[in-house]
Amino acid sequence: MTASAVEIQARTLSGYADASRLRQVHDRDWVLDQVPGEPEVLLDLGSGIGQLLRSALDRHPSLRLAVGLERSEHRIAEAAGRLRPYGDRVALHQADLTVPKPLEYRPDVVTMTSVLHWLYPDENRILAWVGDHLAPGGRFLLTTYHPARDEHGLGGEDDLVRDALVALGAERDSVPAVFAAGEEGGEGAVLPIATRTRTVDDLAGLLERYFQVESVLDRDAVVHVEDAGQYSHFHAATFGDYYSRLVPPERREEFFRAIGEAAWRRQGERGWVSNMPVRLWKLQHRD
Repeated sequence: MTASAVEIQARTLSGYADASRLRQVHDRDWVLDQVPGEPEVLLDLGSGIGQLLRSALDRHPSLRLAVGLERSEHRIAEAAGRLRPYGDRVALHQADLTVPKPLEYRPDVVTMTSVLHWLYPDENRILAWVGDHLAPGGRFLLTTYHPARDEHGLGGEDDLVRDALVALGAERDSVPAVFAAGEEGGEGAVLPIATRTRTVDDLAGLLERYFQVESVLDRDAVVHVEDAGQYSHFHAATFGDYYSRLVPPERREEFFRAIGEAAWRRQGERGWVSNMPVRLWKLQHRD
């Protein structure tokens, strides 16, 4: 069976430059507006295709080094091409943030945008690591999304996935069990994103073990789409094959189509696909 274009996109996480315009492009300027002074070294955790690094280099001529840590080799390759004009002001490293390794850098600024939930339930590892690497007087700028969740721990993107699974024949009441056990022929359980995302209060307690919270900013992240296909590609580029593992391989093309149709239906009903709170935490070393 030949994989469809959207399945290949999900496997390689390609096309994120287009997908990010629906959500994360707004985070980049929001975060970089909080960078203090004239930083010399910036480290972006989960640096993806290098968009935040490029913006930081353009905005802050004082940066002599912008460092990216990213797990996906496909995204690192794309970032390398995007950042090639900046020469030796850029360093990219393939890294698993769940088991971070020591680095020689002591950044003035560390950024992490919409990544922390992927590290659940072991966020303490990367938080301790940042605390160890952040230069004296430095800042850690972190964004976290906080979708409402139901009694099963589903919310945000999980809701659209639930609609897609129902469209493919699942009983709505059975969907939490599908998440817990995986679909027959699939690859096992999938932890809902809304479960991976800690509440603001829980996260504040965790962060305060390692950092002092200097300030917080909140806004609503709203996603609109022009058609179902656009959201299918957004989902594939953003979440990869994480959710599609809930269905057997032969139904994954249908799944991506169904997720786009669910999003487009919601756009028609509500005027938007998703609308959830996002918080920007400005953190510094504890006294």
